[in-house]
Amino acid sequence: MGNVKLPKRFISKYPHKFSKGKQQFLRGKRILPNPITGKESVPDLIDNAFLAYNAGRLQEACRLFTEKMLQPKVTVGMSLAGAMTPAGVGSSAVIPLINAGFVDWIVSTGANLYHDMHHAMNMPLFRGSPFSPDPELRKLGVVRIYDILLDYNDVLMATDHVLRQMLMQPEFQHEMGTAELHHLLGKYCAEFEEQTGRKNSSVLAAAYRAGVPCYCPSPGDSTIGMNIAGLELRNNALRINSSRDVNETTGIVLAAKRAGFKTGTLLIGGGSPKNFTLQTEPQIQEVLRVKEEGHDYFIQFTDARPDTGGLSGATPHEAVTWGKVDPQRLPDAVVCYVDSTVAFPLLAHYAMSRCRPRKLKRLYDKIPAIMELVTTEYWKHNKVL
Repeated sequence: MGNVKLPKRFISKYPHKFSKGKQQFLRGKRILPNPITGKESVPDLIDNAFLAYNAGRLQEACRLFTEKMLQPKVTVGMSLAGAMTPAGVGSSAVIPLINAGFVDWIVSTGANLYHDMHHAMNMPLFRGSPFSPDPELRKLGVVRIYDILLDYNDVLMATDHVLRQMLMQPEFQHEMGTAELHHLLGKYCAEFEEQTGRKNSSVLAAAYRAGVPCYCPSPGDSTIGMNIAGLELRNNALRINSSRDVNETTGIVLAAKRAGFKTGTLLIGGGSPKNFTLQTEPQIQEVLRVKEEGHDYFIQFTDARPDTGGLSGATPHEAVTWGKVDPQRLPDAVVCYVDSTVAFPLLAHYAMSRCRPRKLKRLYDKIPAIMELVTTEYWKHNKVL
């Protein structure tokens, strides 16, 4: 069709040779993916077709997680906000990562851990519609979590009844942090899995078996906390000491750094669990007064905007100013603005496909030694208030 021809530089093999100034920017992977055939594996699809915008950030998160954070000498803390376990994310993604040694400690909302117990007790949750008639649901005794439906009496009230029986057992009759609370609950959940023949349905059970400590920064803000409060009126001796959680999580990070490890945070959503995971570094620097620079790796899946000033949307760059993230490691910080129920299973699949299991660190078993380190360091640097 005429004499229109491309310049030779476009016909020759790509990439072009650029000047030094341009080359520092024009050196990424060329955006020209092969057509999707339907035969690709999920990790190959992510590597080859997730190239820009939040797809690009998700690919970066997957690569950062598998290539750096899952090295043997990295301690990985995961925060879990909202109510992910009712949506099945616990059994589909969290439990496989725990079992593979890809998550070493967890900070979660109480909602995630309470609803996790439904699965341990084989009490069903169902897919439904977010447009269900709520007044009718209430009248019929059906509870809705957006598009998840569950029975009020046979699930919620039944779970509460079993939970109260557990909380009244002798091993619960003293003051404790939430890691011990959830470890004890996890032991019962593991037994429930055995009774129902449904192993790997409960995050608490998996964490108990793997020695992964689970913390809840707002223990009263869930049905677990509600039942603990109710039993206090019956003179039950269980008391939750949140200061233990602050010191234990801080100790986990400090012990890792002292052992020559790096630390990484995998933040599923935002909220209080995000801050509680990240505040370990300011606690080391401001309260223990130990020189530290911040976490080495940062991945967050969120739908929160940074410009509203909320913690959920706060970027790792802002976290640098608080000492939460090492400023020298900002290239290893990725924020992906995608619904966690979409992004997290994809990251879990990518990791399970690309990485071999790691040896379990069993940090729960090491808490006494970790607390000795925290106490020693506190008194070393805080002789004068």
